[in-house]
Amino acid sequence: MSKAATMEIPINGNGDSRTLAEDDGLEQAAQLQWSLDEKDLQQVMVSGPNLNETSIVSGGYGGTAEGIIPTSSIKGPAVHFNSDFPPRRVPAPGQDLRMKSRGIRIAPSHTAASRIASQSEDIAGSDMHHSDSSQSMSADQAARGIAVEKFDVMKKWGLNTYKCTKQMLSERFGRGSRTVDLELEAQIEVLRDTKRKYENVLRLARALTNHFYSMVQTQHALGDTFADLSQKSPELRDEFGYNAETQKLLCKNGETLLGAINFFVASINTLVNKTMEDTLMTIKMYENARLEYDAYRADLEELSLGPRDAVTMARIEAAQQQYQAQKDKYERLRSDVTIKLKFLEENKVKVMHKQLLLFHNAISAYFAGNQQQLEQTLKQFNIKMKPPGADKPSWLEDQ
Repeated sequence: MSKAATMEIPINGNGDSRTLAEDDGLEQAAQLQWSLDEKDLQQVMVSGPNLNETSIVSGGYGGTAEGIIPTSSIKGPAVHFNSDFPPRRVPAPGQDLRMKSRGIRIAPSHTAASRIASQSEDIAGSDMHHSDSSQSMSADQAARGIAVEKFDVMKKWGLNTYKCTKQMLSERFGRGSRTVDLELEAQIEVLRDTKRKYENVLRLARALTNHFYSMVQTQHALGDTFADLSQKSPELRDEFGYNAETQKLLCKNGETLLGAINFFVASINTLVNKTMEDTLMTIKMYENARLEYDAYRADLEELSLGPRDAVTMARIEAAQQQYQAQKDKYERLRSDVTIKLKFLEENKVKVMHKQLLLFHNAISAYFAGNQQQLEQTLKQFNIKMKPPGADKPSWLEDQ
């Protein structure tokens, strides 16, 4: 057998036989086509090609389309490069890359894909954890702020109560001084005395109303009895009839007088329990402000007598601010009390002048038996009489 007959003929991936010369020419052409330096190869290794869009030819140069294998269907290890093989050209994104050199197997890098996915999940997870942490920190800060605010309120209330109690005990035992407005204090005392007297008038007027109402009801029942007896006693018909008419007339005039007295009682009740009470509430606020003012004034005077170091000066400045605030409050409430006392006196005179005139005219007309004058008195003061039975609840309300 000759030498040519004994040579091995290489067979590439697609099954075609070629000579060694042709194979060497193809190799040189591949080296010229895929020439890159080592630096480009490292960049390709870092960034990596788009393997999802890469197709690999399993055969040699010029193979048929049947030898093309899409990388999406290949499962295996990551890409392995031989350092002896010439570096390859990096395709542009979206451009198909077909490896036409022999002896290379390229598989998609699932490790790189899983690493990228895990990094994305870590970033998303860290963002969610940071958001949850921020929300919990905001809630904790809000709760802490509310607690601190409540503590400050309680602290201020405790200090204020302590100072006012100390000042009140000092005044009671004669060891402390107090601010006194003699004119205003006299007016306040007069108002309290007037209120006590008006409350007594109101109590007596209500008692008169109750007694007079009972008398009117008795007269009404007596008139009905006389009328019934006049029908059943023929021999005394006229006498029973006269008395029945008299009692009915007195009952009617009594109901008119009751309307006038009820109007008098309602007006006195409004004056005593609303108008005067409102003024007394303002006076109570004024007295509390006076006590706080004297307490902070005494505290400032006590601090002013002590040493003048840095800490004491800071406390004196804070006490001066609190004293000024209490002084402004005290003066404002004193002005309010003075104005309300003035308006109350004017209103009291106006109301009592009208109500006392009404009470006098109504009582005089009733006991004089002047029915026309009694009715005229109610019209003069715009008093409307309720129809009989208006105060009684309806049968639906009784159910």
